[in-house]
Amino acid sequence: MRQSFVDLLPDLLELLVFGIGSAGLSVAGAYIERFALLTVQHGDLGFGAWALVMGAAVLYFAYLLGTDKFHPKLREVRAALA
Repeated sequence: MRQSFVDLLPDLLELLVFGIGSAGLSVAGAYIERFALLTVQHGDLGFGAWALVMGAAVLYFAYLLGTDKFHPKLREVRAALA
């Protein structure tokens, strides 16, 4: 069933927030992982390992946001538009 644009506006806004959030977390996770690698290369193994775990956690949250929230909402919006 085709809905009007005004009816889909909240869903589109939610889709935008999930997409930007997932992309932002991915960039932040990659930056933290790079920081961890540079820290380990400069000899601070403990802090580098901690940063590595934090970067992996951020990347995991980005993955979860993309797969659990963004992708189903994208399918829902596409079905509403078809």
